[in-house]
Amino acid sequence: MQQNDPNITLISPEAPVAVNTHGGRAKCLQRLVRLDLPVPATVALSFVAVHQIAAGEVPDMAAMAVAFEDGQLLCVRPSSEDPDWGGPGAILNIGMNAARHQALADEIGNEAATRLYLKFIQSYSTHVARLDPDIFDDINPREEGALEDYLAAYEDEAEEPFPQDRDVQLAGVLKSMARAWEGTTARLLRQAKGAPADAGLGLVIQALALGVGNGESGSGVLQLVNSDSGYPQITGRYMSQSQGRDALQTGAEALYLQADERGPSLEEHAPELFAKLKEYAAVMRAKLREEMEMEFTLEDGVIHILDGVRVARTARAAVRIAVSLAQDGIIPVQEAVMRIEPRALNELLHRQVDPDAERDMIGDGIGASPGAATGKIVFTAAEAQASAARGEACILVRRETNPEDIRGMHAANAALTERGGMTSHAAVIARGLGLPCVVGATSLKFRTSKKQLVAQDGRVFHEGDVITVDGTNGQVLAGEPLMMEAALDESFQTLMGWADESRDIGVRANADTPADARTALVFQAEGIGLARTEHMFFEADQLIAMREVIFADDPEGRSVALQALLPMQREMFVELFEIMDGRPVCIRLFDPPLHEFLPTDRAGLRDLAEALNLSLSTVTRRVEELGEYNPMLGMRGVRLGITVPEILDMQARAIFEAMLDAAGDGEPVVSEIMIPLVSAKREVELVKTRIDAVAAAVRTERGRDFEYRLGVMVETPRAALRAEDIAQHCEFFSFGTNDLTQMTYGLSRDDAGRFMSPYVQQGVFPEDPFHTLDQEGVGELLKLGAERGRLARPDLTLSVCGEHGGSPESIAFCRTIGMDYVSCSPFRVPVARLAAAQLAIRDKIE
Repeated sequence: MQQNDPNITLISPEAPVAVNTHGGRAKCLQRLVRLDLPVPATVALSFVAVHQIAAGEVPDMAAMAVAFEDGQLLCVRPSSEDPDWGGPGAILNIGMNAARHQALADEIGNEAATRLYLKFIQSYSTHVARLDPDIFDDINPREEGALEDYLAAYEDEAEEPFPQDRDVQLAGVLKSMARAWEGTTARLLRQAKGAPADAGLGLVIQALALGVGNGESGSGVLQLVNSDSGYPQITGRYMSQSQGRDALQTGAEALYLQADERGPSLEEHAPELFAKLKEYAAVMRAKLREEMEMEFTLEDGVIHILDGVRVARTARAAVRIAVSLAQDGIIPVQEAVMRIEPRALNELLHRQVDPDAERDMIGDGIGASPGAATGKIVFTAAEAQASAARGEACILVRRETNPEDIRGMHAANAALTERGGMTSHAAVIARGLGLPCVVGATSLKFRTSKKQLVAQDGRVFHEGDVITVDGTNGQVLAGEPLMMEAALDESFQTLMGWADESRDIGVRANADTPADARTALVFQAEGIGLARTEHMFFEADQLIAMREVIFADDPEGRSVALQALLPMQREMFVELFEIMDGRPVCIRLFDPPLHEFLPTDRAGLRDLAEALNLSLSTVTRRVEELGEYNPMLGMRGVRLGITVPEILDMQARAIFEAMLDAAGDGEPVVSEIMIPLVSAKREVELVKTRIDAVAAAVRTERGRDFEYRLGVMVETPRAALRAEDIAQHCEFFSFGTNDLTQMTYGLSRDDAGRFMSPYVQQGVFPEDPFHTLDQEGVGELLKLGAERGRLARPDLTLSVCGEHGGSPESIAFCRTIGMDYVSCSPFRVPVARLAAAQLAIRDKIE
């Protein structure tokens, strides 16, 4: 046969074989041939050839047979472009017939020869002739005469004798495998794995190394690393008198490869063969630049390498393998950085459900914050705090969370809500805390008044029952499955150091508390890009003071009440400045509407009236007066700062005094103060005037000078459109893409999860815009805002501080439009660092 035929070729060092035309297995075999490894003679069929076979065009079988010796048994294996796309199973022992059976019986014994023939008859019957596999159920393959009974059963069911010609058998196998790949079910399965609809399949026809016979014969697989940890470890199995991957079957009487106290090993049984296999595996690792799983067969003491596939691996193993290959000089450092999928780092940063653990899924929703945690169900923040005080792990279950639940989320091991999407309150807070969280779990029924959670299969879970929340894939599980711990080891730190050497965009963290700031430093954030000042007001000692501010009748009364909050704010800011140790800290001024700090139920109103020494009717009336039809678009952010400026004054003073206190005798840090929800230039002018006045007062009182930078959080479409006007009074813009997406789409980020799945499934949106930045709409506003802002002020610092800041796709867009940095929740900082590095490396390559 021709060795340069692009569609049917003997695999040789020069044969025209490529991954995108013949598949990964064929290309790997060619690489092994080039390394002079003992690969049996192999013919590769291209995607085109296999498609033609599926259409009924059978190739010239006689010409193909020239590549193999007369009477040589064959096997056929699939060769898809990506091994994860699957494919039909391998078929071995093609060419077994009466004559070959007799010859093998004389060579290796009748029992072994018969076993091979029976195996082929069964495989051919099921996969090629499409007969029911149970036609052989009544035949004992170990009894004398079993072969004749198998052949008779085949002939009876197929209404024709079992084919004896190897070319006929091979043609049937090729046709069967080709048509299986192009069937509707197979197409849908591989599309679910990310394969294109028209993905092709190659096939490889290989001379069969028996693995059965005299001398040391058998089959096995070997790899040089542990697939779970990535540490060097010879793993795999070998089984004498076996074929293919028999050694890996459950219950197989297989040997370990390396000497092992748990049982006999190939190293002890055949040390020279074991040493040679290790040598071949090391050659594959060095020359193929990858950790490979080597499939081998021994035939009378002779080694045959049948295949090499990339070692399956967890994310933590992938990091260690990439770093090890780079440190050994096999791949460049930048290639090691490129080999790790950024989002896969989530598996390292959080505890995860063990991939091999059994999952008793009771419902699912949106995986809003990665990681997994187990605990007893609680239905209120107070119950979560009580559980934490008792040292009991708990899962906070709520219809939806509100700011008053933050304390409960701090105390809980995970959160589960019925409502919400990727940027809902629960999702944002959970990501900041590194707390596993599933939101929008509408497949479950939340009977919070009865303290019950009803599974989609009808099971009822009560308060105190144990469940597991898997925020990585959005599943809720009954009980406590086996877990894998987080792994921020030396390999992880090495990889991230290499990433930082390549990236060209800054990465900061959204951090509201000292704990958040410390986590941000652990993940090597370059500073804080968003510190939300209001979250601390929900602590018990500050909440009552905040409520006194709300109920004050005049500015003087509010100022007096705010004096109680000032030292608390100042102390918090001092701690943030000290933790960040000179790194930039961007503090957003007060943002939420006032109603969030007030109770809504009768008992809460009564407690508030008692705490404030007011009548219940007065408190109720005041709460009703503060109610808004659409509070997220109401009196919040800069609107509240202009309407109730005493809050803004107190915060500015707390920031400036904290800068000086944290500096001690040193030079004060230059803090960044950000105004939220701006939509007009005049808003910035008014706020800047007040902040400048407070700064002047603090400078006079303290007798020390300091600087600060004023910026705007661009989260309304108008702010982006009028950026040229607004930038005249600012030193930086930080785009708050959560609210900007909400206002651009007219979607409630808390409620969109209810209908987002059907929208994405039906192609209305390509992705959830709160999860992946909408570059065409919201992105256009970012681009306009950036361009117009820098027209007025070329040195304007630009950043994104919404949840999109941790998304690799969003970071790519941010680099394109000239952002200086992105800011995301602390646990997404490594993801952003790695994604940014890969984008910079890719640009250099291209």
